[in-house]
Amino acid sequence: MTDHPRRVTRALLSVSDKSGLIEFAKALAAHDVELVSTGGTAKAIAAAGLKVKDVSDLTGFPEMMDGRVKTLHPKVHGGLLAIRDNKEHAEAMKTHGIAPIDLLVVNLYPFEATVDKGAGFEDCIENIDIGGPAMIRAAAKNHDDVAVVVEADDYKAVLDELAANNGATTLKLRRRLAAKAYARTAAYDAAISNWFNRQLEIDAPDFRAFGGKLIQSLRYGENPHQTAAFYATPDKRPGVSTARQLQGKELSYNNINDTDAAYECIGEFDTKRTAACVIVKHANPCGVAEGANLVEAYRKALACDSTSAFGGIIAMNRPLDADTAREITKIFTEVIIAPDASEEAIAIIGARKNLRLLLAGSLPDPRAPGLTAKTVAGGLLVQSRDNAVVDDMTFKVVTKRAPTDAEMRDLKFAFRVAKHVKSNTIIYAKDLATVGIGAGQMSRVDSARIAARKAQDAANELKLAEPLTKGSVVASDAFFPFADGMLACIEAGATAVVQPGGSMRDDEVIKAADEHGIAMVFTGTRHFRH
Repeated sequence: MTDHPRRVTRALLSVSDKSGLIEFAKALAAHDVELVSTGGTAKAIAAAGLKVKDVSDLTGFPEMMDGRVKTLHPKVHGGLLAIRDNKEHAEAMKTHGIAPIDLLVVNLYPFEATVDKGAGFEDCIENIDIGGPAMIRAAAKNHDDVAVVVEADDYKAVLDELAANNGATTLKLRRRLAAKAYARTAAYDAAISNWFNRQLEIDAPDFRAFGGKLIQSLRYGENPHQTAAFYATPDKRPGVSTARQLQGKELSYNNINDTDAAYECIGEFDTKRTAACVIVKHANPCGVAEGANLVEAYRKALACDSTSAFGGIIAMNRPLDADTAREITKIFTEVIIAPDASEEAIAIIGARKNLRLLLAGSLPDPRAPGLTAKTVAGGLLVQSRDNAVVDDMTFKVVTKRAPTDAEMRDLKFAFRVAKHVKSNTIIYAKDLATVGIGAGQMSRVDSARIAARKAQDAANELKLAEPLTKGSVVASDAFFPFADGMLACIEAGATAVVQPGGSMRDDEVIKAADEHGIAMVFTGTRHFRH
């Protein structure tokens, strides 16, 4: 590929986001570039004292239909699409008085921002750009001759090339800008189509598109031989993608994945009702607890599995305070994420230069609708987010003995946590804290036994006479297909069970519970998480 320089003699600028516009326009003018513009962009450039031609003077037609029609004209698209070295194209330009446009600068109507602020249907429709995407795609197609810029971040790259190449751009830059331009229009159209699907309540449209904007390139993916990057979608859900990182090393792929898991789980705990802490390792909670304050919640969560918590991710549902910050820094932690933090807490964390502190501003709404997507070979699996919340469920007692008030409180807590642990899931809980977690096993019996074993290890470390599973309650993310899994939980000391129900052998499982004097409730809601 040769440099194939193309001198910029005329530029068309039409932007909704005018950040950096005037400085860029002045620099273009300094390179003797003729400026053509539209509407508010033209007014802003003229107000800065620069010479600018309105696009209506170029086309011979005024803007019409509330600005819907202004650039959809042969004198615009001909100037963008004409191949400069093609004699027939050159002759057509001469015959019809079409002047070449060598640089197109367009950022689109703010459709995503309009939706994000909760605008009505008609306002959202009016913020769908038509002329912009058409021009962008035309310029990008003809990148051999035309440079296209879709965001202000690329102004400097263009100006650097003009300075280095006597007012010309290189093919290398134009191709890079073209690739970005098509990705931008694709993401824009994806946002529009997904919004339409939500408005029309279409769960499975014939075509599904997703788009995002780069947040950061990552050092590698799950493993060092994999490449990776992190993108933001139009869904402004509070979490790792929207959080402000105050300090610490750059987040890795696994950090981001684990932090998201931790913050989604902590979102289940209403900050007005309780202080709560979630500790995550490899995308699974290894300790979750509620407390009178954050430091109490953290200590209870840590006690569940302090070994796994080493190098983990910690999420808080309230602003991080100094006492909790001091307690956390006693062991190695990768990331802390919370809605906010006190200045004293920030200073304490600041003494650990590699510890990342993220402030997300608010908590994710566990009831909010949304989509999740997963790639499979040759396809995408797309589903609605699991937004079933314990507080909205009916806990149906199915055994002779009903849970006590204390047991019911812990059953709801345990089932709240089970939603965020990989299936098959077993959660032992006591006094609003997890005391044993079994995750991701092929057999539910194995999950029950692993969770009990980890509880025994924790008891040994804490020098307790017996594991905290004695007198605990247990939650299962899906039904017990046989009584054996529940019996393993009873053997570990559980006195009450919550599960979705729905097995062909529910009667057998209920009978076994009754024989052991165990209380059991059904939720009717399953929480598989793969």
